Amino acid sequence: MERLQKVIARAGIASRRKSEELIKEGRVKVNGKVVTELGMKVSPSDKVEVNEIQIEKEEPVYFLLYKPRGVISSVNDDKGRKVVTDFFSQFKERIFPVGRLDYDTSGLLLLTNDGEFANLLMHPKNEIDKVYVAKTKGIPLRENLRKLEKGIRLEDGKTAPAKVKLLSADKKKQTAIVEIAIHEGRNRQVRRMFEAIGNEVLKLKRERYGFLTLNGLKAGEARELTPHEVKQLRALAMDVSKKNS
Repeated sequence: MERLQKVIARAGIASRRKSEELIKEGRVKVNGKVVTELGMKVSPSDKVEVNEIQIEKEEPVYFLLYKPRGVISSVNDDKGRKVVTDFFSQFKERIFPVGRLDYDTSGLLLLTNDGEFANLLMHPKNEIDKVYVAKTKGIPLRENLRKLEKGIRLEDGKTAPAKVKLLSADKKKQTAIVEIAIHEGRNRQVRRMFEAIGNEVLKLKRERYGFLTLNGLKAGEARELTPHEVKQLRALAMDVSKKNS
């Protein structure tokens, strides 16, 4: 027996939190009866419907995608632009991205149909490091990079401390390559952090997520995570969560 919201999340319908909202809104039925109270447990033989559609109990799948620039981190786009799930048309599972990368940002993105797993990784408490490499307009001053390391105030609050390393600087072109590691996931956060110190980001790539890298992949290519990698990610998120509680 498993909690209803966990079953819905595992089917790839929504995250655990969103699944709870669907239940509260009366959009979920179990064996033909509307359920609005959280905490109900169901067995594999129970018929579960969301928005009048019976859910299929899919096996969980986990992918790592090297997202190219110019692709939306979503399952669909009302403007008809390319979305990350377009790279997985050969799979029947209803996968969705874990978090997002901006349209103009390339790099490592996870996708799954396991809502509980996605929710665990995205929870603010579970501070998994994400490493980006940015090409900036202008060469950031050392004292300004230190501001990013300590946390810098943006319009939506002060950022958590970051790890920052100046990899190279081209004095002739007045550009720089900077590596930055953050664990938050605010909208366009890295770009806004550099803008706050006076440096526009010309190119941005996420090169690492926790211990995962893009090794062996070209832009637009993907691979399945191994069971050990999935287990490691769960352990990493839960370990950090315990330290922060």
